[in-house]
Amino acid sequence: MLLSVLGVAAIGACQEGTKPPIAARNPLADSADQVMFGISTFITDKGLLRAQLQADTGYFFDGSSRIEVRNEKTTFFTPQGAVSAVLTSKEGTYLTARSTMDARKNVLVVTSDGKRLTTEQLHYNQSTNEISSDSAFVMTEPTRELRGIGFVSDPNLINVQVKRVLSGQGPLPLPGQQHPQ
Repeated sequence: MLLSVLGVAAIGACQEGTKPPIAARNPLADSADQVMFGISTFITDKGLLRAQLQADTGYFFDGSSRIEVRNEKTTFFTPQGAVSAVLTSKEGTYLTARSTMDARKNVLVVTSDGKRLTTEQLHYNQSTNEISSDSAFVMTEPTRELRGIGFVSDPNLINVQVKRVLSGQGPLPLPGQQHPQ
């Protein structure tokens, strides 16, 4: 009887011990056609370099027509090839067939002349070379700050059309008008 009691105690001790940690599963990696690390691709329009998309990780779907990226950095270029702005975000989606990109989570755009735009979601249309959002945003410059909801702009934030101004300091645009320079 003593042996069977010790056996039960030993089994119970093994079951209550520390369990190894289980890594969180990534559903993208499980269903992706292909997973690449350290990706970089050039976004061009009729031979003109528009942007360079870089990411820590790329998950390719639908015959590589949809790429889900993590820790994204997109560098935008002027028609002359100079860097005009850099966008960073935690994640994004690049649709190669539509030539569009959506950036999500902690989106930051910094232009070469020091303007900064933060939002949680941003859309880039390669054919029109425009960034836009329907989300809340904050744009800061050396002499002004603008808070609003929704905008359309070129990537270097020169021609900004704001849908709804919430607050700001310095010259402000009226909704639907371009941001003053």
